[in-house]
Order: sequence, then C-alpha cells, then structure tokens
Amino acid sequence: QVQLVESGGGLVQPGGSLRLSCAASGSIFSINDMGWYRQAPGKQRELVAAITSGGIANYADSVKGRFTISRDNAKNTVYLQMNRLKPEDTAVYYCTADLTDYDGYQYYYWGQGTQVTVSS
Repeated sequence: QVQLVESGGGLVQPGGSLRLSCAASGSIFSINDMGWYRQAPGKQRELVAAITSGGIANYADSVKGRFTISRDNAKNTVYLQMNRLKPEDTAVYYCTADLTDYDGYQYYYWGQGTQVTVSS
C-alpha cells in the first residue's frame, strides 16, 4: 500500500508564493518520475511540472519561470515552489508518482489533491 500526502495549499494574493509538498510512503522500492497536475473548475486536468529521479524537470509553458519543481529522493518527497502566482493558477493541485514496489510491479499513484486559491 502506497500513499501520497500533499500539503502546502491555501489562499494567497496575486503575486504571492506558496510551496507544495508531497510525501510518498509505503511499500516503495524506487520512485521514477514525480510530478504535479492541476485542475481548475470546468477545465481538464493539466500537467504543471514533472521531474525525473535524476532531477531533470519540465514545465508547462504557463508556469515556466515562476514555478520550480524539486525532489528529495531520500525522503520520497516532491516539492513545487510557486512564485508570482496569478488568479489563473487557482486549481486543485495533485502530485503523482511513478514507482516500483518490492515485488517489481510498477504503479502510477495520485495524491488526494490540495486547493490553491489566488485571489485578492
């Protein structure tokens, strides 16, 4: 059994910053890619950023230069530092992990989601 637990969401004014965290726990042998998606009301879920186990990151064009994804492999944790937030960043943010368990099976897990609201 694996769990992804997110934290760090909340309400922030435009131009402000938030840092999201997501810790994976359970029967984990290794974690490959980790990432963050978001879904705004009435819109499809979209990839925000992803990072490989080696630290190679990629970003959606809408967040490049404002968001930074990072990870701590020793803690099985991925972070999303969000700066210069805009109202259009308002969404539920979900972390993801592509991992392998001790039996050698590969799974793709989602966190429960954390709300980010950017409003004055």
